[in-house]
Amino acid sequence: MTGPSTDGPGAAGRQVQPAGGSGGSVGHPTRTLDETVHQRHRLGILTITAEAASAEFGYLQDALGLTAGNLSRHLTVLQEAGLVEVMKGHQGRRPRTWVKITGAGRAALTAEIAALGELVRRHATPGGAAAPPFGETSADPGR
Repeated sequence: MTGPSTDGPGAAGRQVQPAGGSGGSVGHPTRTLDETVHQRHRLGILTITAEAASAEFGYLQDALGLTAGNLSRHLTVLQEAGLVEVMKGHQGRRPRTWVKITGAGRAALTAEIAALGELVRRHATPGGAAAPPFGETSADPGR
């Protein structure tokens, strides 16, 4: 599988190959990112709820720096996708809302982290040097 054409002089007809790729049918890791999960606040909600039995609405609001309305909207999206469960109750006389990740939410988070990890792996180089742009090698600096 070839990637997009490269830009620049002399690039006509030249295709970019993934580093070390054989041109097989494996897609780029970004193809597996889930838009519902990948949005940074929803990713934050899922990671926080994966770390505890449940998270209280106020804690999520403070931790993520969201207004109550914004957090409510993100929770609705995640709840409609079956990724979190929202439970309402009372703690003493005060109403409280708790959020718990579901099995599907945990699976979606695991898949998201795996895709992001693959991107990091592809762009990490020994010694921390910057990786060359996609499709170039250090011996071929963008002809």
